[in-house]
Amino acid sequence: MTPSSYLRALAYDPCMDLKRYSLLFLPSLILTAAPPAPQAQMFPLTAVRVTGGPLFDAMTKNGAVLLELSPDRLLARFRQQAGLAPKAPAYGGWESTDLAGHSLGHYLSAVSMMYASTGDERFKQRAAYIVDEIALCQEKNGKGFVDTRTEFRPKVWQDLAAARLISIKRHNLNGAWAPWYEIHKVYAGLRDAWLWTGNAKARDSFLALSDWTNTVIGGLNDTQLQQMLDCEFGGMNEVLADAYLLSNNPLHLQLARKFYHKAVLDPLAEDRDSLAHLHANTQIPKIIGQARLYEIEGRERDRHIAEFFWRTVLDSYTYANGGNSDKEWFQDPKAIAKNMGSGQMTESCNTYNMLKLATHLFSWEPRAGLMDYYERALWNQIYNALDRQTGQYTYKLGLYGGYFQSFSRPDDDFWCCVGTGYENPTRYAEAAYYHSASKLWVNLFMPSSVEWKERGVKLVQQTGFPEQASSSLRVSAKAPVEFTLAVRYPAWAAKGFTLAVNGKPVSIKQEAASYVEVRRTWKEGDTVNVTFPMSLRYEPTPDNPKRGAFFYGPVLLAGLLGTANMPPEGPYGKAASDDWKLPLPKIPVLKVSQPLAQWMKPAPDKPLTFQAQGITFAPVWQSHHQRFTVYWDTE
Repeated sequence: MTPSSYLRALAYDPCMDLKRYSLLFLPSLILTAAPPAPQAQMFPLTAVRVTGGPLFDAMTKNGAVLLELSPDRLLARFRQQAGLAPKAPAYGGWESTDLAGHSLGHYLSAVSMMYASTGDERFKQRAAYIVDEIALCQEKNGKGFVDTRTEFRPKVWQDLAAARLISIKRHNLNGAWAPWYEIHKVYAGLRDAWLWTGNAKARDSFLALSDWTNTVIGGLNDTQLQQMLDCEFGGMNEVLADAYLLSNNPLHLQLARKFYHKAVLDPLAEDRDSLAHLHANTQIPKIIGQARLYEIEGRERDRHIAEFFWRTVLDSYTYANGGNSDKEWFQDPKAIAKNMGSGQMTESCNTYNMLKLATHLFSWEPRAGLMDYYERALWNQIYNALDRQTGQYTYKLGLYGGYFQSFSRPDDDFWCCVGTGYENPTRYAEAAYYHSASKLWVNLFMPSSVEWKERGVKLVQQTGFPEQASSSLRVSAKAPVEFTLAVRYPAWAAKGFTLAVNGKPVSIKQEAASYVEVRRTWKEGDTVNVTFPMSLRYEPTPDNPKRGAFFYGPVLLAGLLGTANMPPEGPYGKAASDDWKLPLPKIPVLKVSQPLAQWMKPAPDKPLTFQAQGITFAPVWQSHHQRFTVYWDTE
């Protein structure tokens, strides 16, 4: 669930405190010139349920991991900084570095959204405990301040408040590792705890922290601000824009605007691609923040920045699994084949943020292409990033050359993608359905249900997707109700798409990558059956037509290459994430002929699995714990 839909979420949430606070949003809009009306609105997490299938299993596994984690260990350095004795030792990995604290913010968001997605009170209780501890640290520190590490942090903020900008690098500000990036996660966690669990103390802590920001940057001139923004700052513009909506305090909106990074955003506003050789995930949250500001203020420049960035990243920097970056950086535009020589491609955080951006763009203009991308990235990177054996998370992924996928360890590592990994499964279904006043979009195929409370409608979807190339939608309505049902006709279903209402076929005039719409008066028990035949296809890279990847429908296929030269500790931890240092297997050059179905044959009794030239091809998420490749050189 992205911040653009938080206002809509309040109307659905059963918590009366949220409904009461929702009134704060209405006067805030008086200050804006012409905030745009969304063409489509996301349903809140409380209205959507994943009811089965592999996504449900992964979500359940992730929930167990969240409950196994110790809040006291994640809070240890916050308490230490506030002069309180830690209740448990801090975790290792990044949690033992100057970036300690980012994991707690992601964790607070994750347990809050998990509560919204499941109704399980255990997650709400976890969120409440953490909020109480953060509030206590703020009370000890004064002025709403909360952070980690006693050595660096207070001095960093003091130096900024005094306009002492001593040393600024991409990930280092006055000697501290990306302090705004780290504290942004705490902001977001407090915001989510209030919005999804109804915790009023979280709201107060969030707004107090937002007020504190002004004590740090309120006195900086524009030149000094732009210097500061050269260091990664996460989505500070986004969370401060949300603070404005929650507080109706214009100061928060002014602060959000101060986090406008001209060096990156101005070229995008002018249709210039300036992204090459920039750290990828440093930039994506900036764009999400500008999208959020567009939704508040209606400035077309902000919308243009978001849309041009989206097109540029997809056209020039995106790999087959929907991810981007090599060694965390945007490389040369359209040089996809050229820049895939490492085991450190497609950082998971990047795709987490690209999916958030997609939900903003879809609300402005519902386009099937946005959800074609969303589906590709959801299955082939986000779902794939969770180890179903341990429930641990992937940082980066080698797509070419025979690397293996590495995962974090429960008590160590705590990479940035572990934090976003906590959140991803809680949001698997967030974009599955959208609505307007008179239309319901079905974007994703998964066993799930959605309640459209304004219209008294519940839609239940049953499917074995992606193993099954069909889905069934059943309408439950308190009374007959007229609306348009728009079902996505995927781009990959080029060989046909069928839709039948109560067994009667509907004439399909649309092309692939569109929506098939049916407007009628729906009643209890109406059923819609859709089929979307899958087929094999080859997607070449833009800079080398003889290097590419194979798909079956939306499924990215990986060639399974065995376990030779795997580290003795398995694909876990730092040693595993450095697996490019280990000898790689020899990858054959494939002799590809068309049509692919005559060359790649289905494996007996193994759905989505094929065999060709002595190689087994399976969904990329079935390649865990062995070596694989998804890109191939061909002749």
